[in-house]
Amino acid sequence: MDDIDDLFVASLMTNDVKTVTPETLVETAADLMLDHEIGSVVVVDDDGALRGILTRTDFVAIVSGQKPKDQTPVSEYMTTDVQTAKGGDSIREVADRMIDAGIHHMPVVDDGEAIGMITTSDLTAYLSTVQTPSP
Repeated sequence: MDDIDDLFVASLMTNDVKTVTPETLVETAADLMLDHEIGSVVVVDDDGALRGILTRTDFVAIVSGQKPKDQTPVSEYMTTDVQTAKGGDSIREVADRMIDAGIHHMPVVDDGEAIGMITTSDLTAYLSTVQTPSP
């Protein structure tokens, strides 16, 4: 495996970037993200120049800011077949499971009760602190 200092962004990045224009309706952007199972779309102008990014987190703000407020219960949209981890599971195993399932959040349970959450952000932070041994 490559030394982490010799690994460049281009070797890990996704090349198939989905884009929208500033005039694209948020519903259309949401459909695009769901259809392609992605967490963001890049906003570009007619010349393809970067103008912004729209993420899942932005959609939380959109829903929260709706007027009138949506009265739909969470049960209408929640995932019920939830992938979980245990506190003693290895980071590598959990990361592999998250990648395989295409998920970014995994509740950590003990005897069926949620005791925490592991996220791709947690894994990224961990990787940034790992020191790769020199040959």
